[in-house]
Amino acid sequence: MKAKLYYVYDPMCSWCWGYNATWDKLQSELTGFVDIHYCLGGLAEDSEKPMPAELKIFLQRTWHKISQQLGTEFNFDFWEKCQPKRSTYPACRAILIARAQNKEREMLIAIQQGYYLQARNPSEQETLQELAEEAGVNISDFFEKMTSELLQEQLMSEIYKVRTMPINGFPSLILYVNNEYLAIPIDYKNWRTSFDAIIKNI
Repeated sequence: MKAKLYYVYDPMCSWCWGYNATWDKLQSELTGFVDIHYCLGGLAEDSEKPMPAELKIFLQRTWHKISQQLGTEFNFDFWEKCQPKRSTYPACRAILIARAQNKEREMLIAIQQGYYLQARNPSEQETLQELAEEAGVNISDFFEKMTSELLQEQLMSEIYKVRTMPINGFPSLILYVNNEYLAIPIDYKNWRTSFDAIIKNI
């Protein structure tokens, strides 16, 4: 049986955004070697509270750090135009809706670009609906699904599963081979670091 590689992420994780180019290259190089599965880690629970000032400062510094280290583009207008919340579960639920329609990757890209390049707020359901439509997701009953207990249970089940894996923040790469979960090192600038570790273990 082919080994599985789990990509553990959150759609509003800035380091996941910074890792995109390297991750895309790694995926293409792994074609035929492993089955790749996306898993939601769930960075921040549901909250309607405005983000605390100190956290806003910390995250802006993180964006600058990622931009300086990796050359990743960020639109800092977000911090002026939007009311940030420490809440990524809504974006995670939107991903699950898209996944059911085989649109997970498209929805992820839409959320990341909306958040980091277009200064839109994926903590808001209205924004997520707009992004889902742009990603080609059927949104006829989007709000109904987003607030369903079944979808929330699905998200919490996935988060629970992820937390049994040897992850170290987001993004994480976990190789499942020989009934064992192995943490794969991530190099944000060089796909080959992870590739070599994966090939060595399959």
